[in-house]
Amino acid sequence: MKTLGVDLAAAAKKTAVAVIEWSTGSARLVHLGLGAGDEEIVNLFAATDMTGIDCPVGWPDALVPFLTGHAAFDGGPVLAHDGIEGRRRLAYRDTDRFVTSRTGLIPLSVSADRLAHPAMRCAVIQARIAVLHGPQLRDGSGRLAEVYPAASLKLWGLSARGYKGRGSPETERLAVLLGTLREQAPWLDLAGQEQRLAASDDLFDAVVASLTARAVAVGLTVHPDDVHAAAALSEGWIHLPVGGLDRLPR
Repeated sequence: MKTLGVDLAAAAKKTAVAVIEWSTGSARLVHLGLGAGDEEIVNLFAATDMTGIDCPVGWPDALVPFLTGHAAFDGGPVLAHDGIEGRRRLAYRDTDRFVTSRTGLIPLSVSADRLAHPAMRCAVIQARIAVLHGPQLRDGSGRLAEVYPAASLKLWGLSARGYKGRGSPETERLAVLLGTLREQAPWLDLAGQEQRLAASDDLFDAVVASLTARAVAVGLTVHPDDVHAAAALSEGWIHLPVGGLDRLPR
């Protein structure tokens, strides 16, 4: 099995990809890249078995009627979201609220934050994949699943805060985090890419996304139950790992 992890940014320059090849009891990083364009991501999707993408694959269901109503001067669906609680339903998806309840982390809003720009790109990538390889269900039941590296790290018992950025404190925290990952996953061969991973949180997150894609593929993530299933199909579903890192290569 090969898994692809994508740390998707609005532009190719900060988009990182990582491919891990899995064997019984071990895994090896076989591709690591920064500056990935849409075509490369689609090609890597085709060449791997499961893809974990760090980006929302959909928007809140409530957002569409709200915007349509506003455009048509129809106050009904707009006034239905009056007040802070109403606006939260426009900003956060069902899966975002679920992640917060499980981990305490608050994902960025796909509709009210800069994350909207990568999400627009993600929608185009999904459409390109659909043309060539068929539509991928947004709940992660196909070959594409939404992942959240910070949540994966936290659930695997690794510190997930303060490592993003280019300052000295962030660089030091990333180096420590990478060291901890190597200790807890001695079966993972990073193929001599340690220096690059310690210098780039984008590359590191792509590796975590690829590890989470493996968790999805082998049934070691939380899937939406009946309460969340419908929203997951339209809005997307962030796959949270269950169990430790040691279960991934089995």
